[in-house]
Amino acid sequence: MIRIVPIKVGDQVKLKKPHPCGANDWRVIKLGMDIGLQCQKCGRQVRLLRRDFDRRFRGHLDGLDRNGDSLDGNLEGEV
Repeated sequence: MIRIVPIKVGDQVKLKKPHPCGANDWRVIKLGMDIGLQCQKCGRQVRLLRRDFDRRFRGHLDGLDRNGDSLDGNLEGEV
């Protein structure tokens, strides 16, 4: 069974296969039954079905764990 990845709009994620431009860094721009993603290198926007996204997901790139806390112990938004 594939796990559902907790994400929100604005998250930067890494996927299994790179985009044809060579990047595999994406920003989440839409949530719902399908996930809207924007390539961080060329700006191309794509949509993946949620199950396809969950299968291809490899990790968050923005330094936050799944609870929204930063990895260094500070809460998101704190300076």
